[in-house]
Amino acid sequence: ASTQSVVRVSSVKSTSAGIPRLRAWRALSAAAWRASFARFSSKDPVMTATISADTIGANLKEVRARMAKAAAAASRNAKDGTLIAVTKTHDAVAVEAAIAAGQTVFGENRVQEAKAKYEALKAAHPAIQLHLIGPLQSNKARDAVALFDAIHTLDRESLAEALGAELKRLSRPVKLFVQVNTGEEPQKSGIAPRETLVFVERCRTVHGLTVSGLMCIPPVDEEPAPHFALLLKLARDAGLTELSMGMSGDYEAAIRLGATHVRVGSAIFGSRA
Repeated sequence: ASTQSVVRVSSVKSTSAGIPRLRAWRALSAAAWRASFARFSSKDPVMTATISADTIGANLKEVRARMAKAAAAASRNAKDGTLIAVTKTHDAVAVEAAIAAGQTVFGENRVQEAKAKYEALKAAHPAIQLHLIGPLQSNKARDAVALFDAIHTLDRESLAEALGAELKRLSRPVKLFVQVNTGEEPQKSGIAPRETLVFVERCRTVHGLTVSGLMCIPPVDEEPAPHFALLLKLARDAGLTELSMGMSGDYEAAIRLGATHVRVGSAIFGSRA
């Protein structure tokens, strides 16, 4: 497809509502078409910002440059930071544009949406990795382990037990991050900071899990840096080396404070609203 192709805004609840758009998709690859059609057939709306493939590529280039600059400012190697391009509610056309621009690591918030979108994409592009960055229900652990290469939201005993069973059953390596509720917000998932070290140890010894790192989402109305610093301290105390922290508005600060994975969506694909 031409790099001038445009990802159109759409909010579709059924297959019939998407039929008028079919002619505009003739240039899609087979993988992108299958994933997009599956999304149109689901109950969840697809909402993608109007943005060209060239713009997605340019945005990726800018984000990577800013990541490298932030790493240099902290005397870190830019290669130590992984950019997770968050494609929640963005369709397969946007993902294909990012892949064409060299992006290989993607993030999704929901298992159902990820299955509809990425099963075909992963078959067509075996090198890409998919990370789950949204809440995970224990009864979705089997699907999550089968599809995702990393799960960033391990936050309770029941989920640790379910993941342990599925990882053993499938014998598939999946990187695990424990989510820490650094702001101790009641509406937000995550282990309280004071309980983190005990929980990580129980994941290891009771559930047989290999925990790679910690993840956090700071409160929206607070300066993120203290939360990033707290996560870094907790990770060091737990003997962990990987930190999933930082999003479109604060990924540079996160990298300066030790992030190894940043989760960036709107700065690449535009607003979802």
